[in-house]
Amino acid sequence: VQLQASGEGPVQPGGFLRLPCADSGRSLRPYVIGWFRQAAGKEREFVAAIKWSAGHTSYADSVKGRFTISRETAKNTVYLQMNSLKPEDTAVYYCAADRTLIRSSWSKPTQYDYWGQGTLVTVSS
Repeated sequence: VQLQASGEGPVQPGGFLRLPCADSGRSLRPYVIGWFRQAAGKEREFVAAIKWSAGHTSYADSVKGRFTISRETAKNTVYLQMNSLKPEDTAVYYCAADRTLIRSSWSKPTQYDYWGQGTLVTVSS
């Protein structure tokens, strides 16, 4: 699996951005797809995850109500829709995938086998 995530910025506080995570070679249907972020000087943290086959989702408390994770089968793509962005959302965002995760492990970055290259999201006025 070769995950490709892309984004653009900077974005002003209160703005929105949608990050795609796609794989051109394999179907993402068997996978749990997670989004993580890492701010400068901080550890990588969980943002959201989706189990593609069932559509079940999970979110970090810090993004609940602002971010939405979804998938689009026709494009073999998972999206992270980020609304009401705050300066503290500034980080490098990564998507990751794994086939065997149980729900209690979705938030643990060490449990994912495949990672995208990361994309910088800057929220600043």
